[in-house]
Amino acid sequence: MSAPDRIIRVSVSEAARLFGVSMQTVRRAIADKDVVYVVVGNRYKINFESLVTWSQRSTTVRNKTEHQGIGQFVQAWRIRNTRYSPNPQIFTAPPAAGKGTPGRP
Repeated sequence: MSAPDRIIRVSVSEAARLFGVSMQTVRRAIADKDVVYVVVGNRYKINFESLVTWSQRSTTVRNKTEHQGIGQFVQAWRIRNTRYSPNPQIFTAPPAAGKGTPGRP
């Protein structure tokens, strides 16, 4: 299984803790079919990508995520030492097809 094919799933309690909302709010999202989930051993496992999408749709949940959930730690995670940070040029789009490296045929 390659990296893009991996699906991250979290429990209801983990989702509530990560996004700074109550477990009831997460269960309500499940009941309203706002998130993608599977049932494993009588427990919900929620697709993390759908949780992020759901959290960004609602202003209330987005604000709670930023202040009570995982968003409150974003500034602390900011990379200060650029020596070991990823090179931004790696993440740029590749050259268009048919256009080789300058100086090469």
